[in-house]
Amino acid sequence: MVHTCQMRLLCRLATLALLWIPGFSADKRVITQSDLHDFHWVTAPQISPDGAKVVYTYVAVTPKKDGYQTSLWIVPAAGGAPRQLTVGPRDSGAQWSPDGKTLAFLRTDSAIEGRRPSGQIYLLSMEGGEARPLTDVPRGASGPVWSPDGKSIAFTSTTTPKDLEKKSSSEEESDVRVILKATYRSNGGGYTNNERPAHLWIVDVPAVPAGAQKARQITSGAFSEGDIAWTKDGAKLYFTSNREREPYYKTPHNDVFAVPASGGDPAKVTSIDGTVRGLSISPDGKRLAFGGALNGNPIRSYSQPDLWVAPLDGSAQPRNLTADYDFDIGGGVGGDQSAPAGGAGGGKPVWSRDGKSIIVNSSEQGRVNLMRVDVASGKVTPYTKGDHDVAGYSVSADGSKYAMVVSTPTNIGDVFCFDGSFHQLTHVNAELFGKLNLSAPAMIWSTSFDGKKIQSWVQRPPDYDPAKKYPLILNIHGGPHAAYGYTFDHEFQWMAAKGYIVLYPNPRGSTSYGQDFANIIQHNYPGDDYKDLMAAVDDVVARGWVDPKKMGVTGGSGGGVLTNWVIGHTDRFVAAVSQRSIADWRDFWYTADFVLFNPTWFRAAPWQDEADFKARSPITFIDKIKTPLMLIEGESDLRTPPGAGGEQMFRALKFRKVPTAMVQFPGESHELSRSGRPKHRVERLEHIVAWFDKYVMGMPITTYDLQ
Repeated sequence: MVHTCQMRLLCRLATLALLWIPGFSADKRVITQSDLHDFHWVTAPQISPDGAKVVYTYVAVTPKKDGYQTSLWIVPAAGGAPRQLTVGPRDSGAQWSPDGKTLAFLRTDSAIEGRRPSGQIYLLSMEGGEARPLTDVPRGASGPVWSPDGKSIAFTSTTTPKDLEKKSSSEEESDVRVILKATYRSNGGGYTNNERPAHLWIVDVPAVPAGAQKARQITSGAFSEGDIAWTKDGAKLYFTSNREREPYYKTPHNDVFAVPASGGDPAKVTSIDGTVRGLSISPDGKRLAFGGALNGNPIRSYSQPDLWVAPLDGSAQPRNLTADYDFDIGGGVGGDQSAPAGGAGGGKPVWSRDGKSIIVNSSEQGRVNLMRVDVASGKVTPYTKGDHDVAGYSVSADGSKYAMVVSTPTNIGDVFCFDGSFHQLTHVNAELFGKLNLSAPAMIWSTSFDGKKIQSWVQRPPDYDPAKKYPLILNIHGGPHAAYGYTFDHEFQWMAAKGYIVLYPNPRGSTSYGQDFANIIQHNYPGDDYKDLMAAVDDVVARGWVDPKKMGVTGGSGGGVLTNWVIGHTDRFVAAVSQRSIADWRDFWYTADFVLFNPTWFRAAPWQDEADFKARSPITFIDKIKTPLMLIEGESDLRTPPGAGGEQMFRALKFRKVPTAMVQFPGESHELSRSGRPKHRVERLEHIVAWFDKYVMGMPITTYDLQ
């Protein structure tokens, strides 16, 4: 029986105790787990063509704390008070018309039983008035892109001709699934319908918005399309697509196609041996820039993305501008406070007006900034600088101003304007954060067993006393090809507020340190990355910051895998919390929502190389585990299915009578910690820290004791 009330009472008492620690600012308090309910997020900043205004999506927790609501806001680029444009509760993805007089955005309905919510395109005049619908396609519209003349909008939809036919009310679709493809469901989306590929559509924009217009389908067939870009004259649409019926038998791949805006057969324009995204046409209309990750030969576990340019007339092959730049073009860093709804905002390559350079975001050693790439030489120079995370951006028509969302370790994220220097336009969490004692983490470099340098961040309690040794929580990121960095993490701030030092390293396999560093774990994961984690732990212990007898370890997804691995290879941690993990790679291979048919992580299928799967599965070392373990599981997690991870660890450790608890979250997917129900996100934090409080701090918590 779970004594939730008791656990929450202890959490509150511990928090209240911290409020009275000498040295704390009298008018400030430490951050709490439930502050998440009062967080606000901004995403998808879009600067107007004239550079005067920025519209963005504002995200808040719903009053009942069971979800998120989104609305559109606008703020002067020169600074001033933001103003709400729409009331939501599910408005997002605004796009300016070329003349800056109208906004197109998506308004999403509530989920209908049996299918996901769908959105329709709405128009909002900047001269005033209510938003009016532009589309009413049965399966919704997404990804709207204005034509250069502002008279049409292209979008994608999974609507089929059958959906457009009027059917009698007595006719019902069968709910029986006939599954023919190896990938047939997706985390967070459930079962996929391969009979509904996403196609390109166009809808005309009336001079005076007066209601939904009839849209026309431009492409058809068995394959999905996306990433729309119009030609300068509006005559064609460029898009990306993979034209393989079962693409998982080959290395990751898609191509760039063009189709007349009036409809017709698509024609392949260009491709690389890899994946393409973020199409951007040059000012002269003759070249295409895009981000692309080139497949390796032999196949790699991770392929670092680069910036490419190709002539649109097909006269030459695409050219890799950043082949000599060993960082991640278009890359990012991970935190737990990206906007949980409303879209990520993104940002495509931006051409200079003379076509001689391109601006694009890049991740370098835990930082994300904009970079300027010279088209002729490929030289990369910083366009913005700072220890932060540029999470999305857009540019004015003349290229002089950028709008972007910037996050730091002490601020979730706000809208900024950049015109050579940063100007903060929003302060969406200023009222709450003004009451909190927050501290920036320390950054350290540690030397691993083979001489490799491992970057880590150390979040210390806000009342940190260098004369004391603190209990430690080692927090391991997932991926494994991902990275921590200079961005906000509520989890780390709260753990530190509870009296822990939080160590979060980027072991080998992490991105933002070059192609070789990320790919070195191929066919060796988990493995030497575990040694990197221990090197970072040894470092903070040697610095005298940590009590080596009071250490815990946690991580989610790939970090959950490594948590299971750590406690199977060392007893130095007195407690562990494994989140959304894998115990047996063989079961994962058969049940995950994506397939490993290519030798990226494993050289062969489980029955072909059982020894390798067994050697790298944490469950193999279950007899060595003595550490009390909590398992955090989302019941609807299709990325790391509980039956291949936490449920195995739980049952095996119960058999061995090792203290263990499994906490399951109904309805939650693999995204529990980032975009799960707010109530569940808070309860997840409470359970994790309560487990450490019990076994690391020795607090009298009986929630996890059998009664």
